[in-house]
Amino acid sequence: MADEPPKDHNEKHVRKEGAKAVRPRDAATLILYRRAGKSIEVVMGERHAKHSFMPNNWVFPGGGVERMDWRVRAASELKPHVATHLSKAASPSRVRALAAAAIRETHEETGLILGKPDPEPGRSVPRNWKDFFATGYAPDLEALDYVYRAVTPPYRPRRFNARFFMADADRLAHEVIESSGELLDIHWLTVEKALTLPIPRITGVVLRTIEDVLSNPPAADAPRPVFKTVHGKPMDLTE
Repeated sequence: MADEPPKDHNEKHVRKEGAKAVRPRDAATLILYRRAGKSIEVVMGERHAKHSFMPNNWVFPGGGVERMDWRVRAASELKPHVATHLSKAASPSRVRALAAAAIRETHEETGLILGKPDPEPGRSVPRNWKDFFATGYAPDLEALDYVYRAVTPPYRPRRFNARFFMADADRLAHEVIESSGELLDIHWLTVEKALTLPIPRITGVVLRTIEDVLSNPPAADAPRPVFKTVHGKPMDLTE
């Protein structure tokens, strides 16, 4: 495994000179993984060339938290240690919304369902969750582990306070990939292959983190890595 992270393929995407830094928006990403012999495979897709944020980059499914993610019901709740780690930088309701958003965005972009049978079928659901619940499932928050947080540097024109979750593909209720068009050519890739593609620098760091976590599972109370810019300097921290 290489010591240096991959080249940043987004060096030209910076905010206009004189413009104020944009406030980061809450976002959530889900890394679905499975083992293939001695390799680890993850689900990734290529962002369309017309995207204003990281065009033509290969990424994990994910996106911004929406208002209705805060009140969606779930088939299971977050593991206590996962909720505890997330709560170090977010309120309990915000923590739950982040986890829900990771599952919703993954379904919207890939068709994959990380869920269990809906415990209250027939009950109303938030508008942006209707397609998910129409399958008969509700989000399985318990399947999520929390592995990384990254805040987009201030010089970028679009910024996110992103939480990276991971989940074993064995927990999927629906495993057929169906692209919505937001991500192109979605499929399973080995970590080794993914690292050779045009990817955001942070994606390369997270890919290596996933390898480490699966090879040497951290203790439940072990700090989780955080990348953020402090006083103009990029820093690798923990929380």
